[in-house]
Amino acid sequence: MGSFKRVLLGYHRADVDAVLVARDARVTELEAQLPRIGELERELCTLSAMIVDRERECRDLREELREVNERHDRSLASLDSISLRLEEVQAQARGQATRIRMKALREAVEVSRRVQELAGRIGGEAEANGLPEANGLPDGDGLPDGDGLPGPAEDPAFEPAEMFEGLVKVEIGPLGDFAQLVGFEDAAGQIEATSEISVERFSDRRATISIRLAHPIELLRELELRSPLGFSVRHTSDDRLILDVEDEQGPQQQAA
Repeated sequence: MGSFKRVLLGYHRADVDAVLVARDARVTELEAQLPRIGELERELCTLSAMIVDRERECRDLREELREVNERHDRSLASLDSISLRLEEVQAQARGQATRIRMKALREAVEVSRRVQELAGRIGGEAEANGLPEANGLPDGDGLPDGDGLPGPAEDPAFEPAEMFEGLVKVEIGPLGDFAQLVGFEDAAGQIEATSEISVERFSDRRATISIRLAHPIELLRELELRSPLGFSVRHTSDDRLILDVEDEQGPQQQAA
């Protein structure tokens, strides 16, 4: 009201009318915006409801993710337990298989010995009767022991082969008992490249083990790292190793 000019008996009428017209125009403008305000309020309510639903879904998803993680952790723990059990079963199976093979080899050696004794008696009787001497049977299973091969001291040019692949036969001895053979076989079986392993022969305290390698490796180095027995290399070729067990064993090797 202070901006109006005062005249006789009040304010100037034109100024008051102008203010009233401006007021009416502003009121009309605001009234025209009322529907839009109501629409905005409805959209705001819709968005609020959507946000609440999304928060509820996020909370449910977080709960499901937590449950999935817990099941995953339990599954991993179960798999670890199963893996350990499988390794134990495999170790027991290897030991059992080795004992079975050793028993079969001992029986075969005993049968061969008896056959040789029988052949010797037959030859002696034939010689006593003036008949030609019977041919002797080969010792053991007829496989060479490798004793006639030159050792490192006898062959100055001896250099062990570095890489081995495929089927390799390893002869090792002398072995004190079957436990040493089982320990050496288990050590060879732990080599990553080993796909198959079997004991082919055990005679005169020497054993021949057949090892199939899936890819080229430094077999001598792997055996030195894992074997409970100390050994030296007598002979090596692409598919055969002849190892001599050292006489002096450390405490761990003797315990093995």
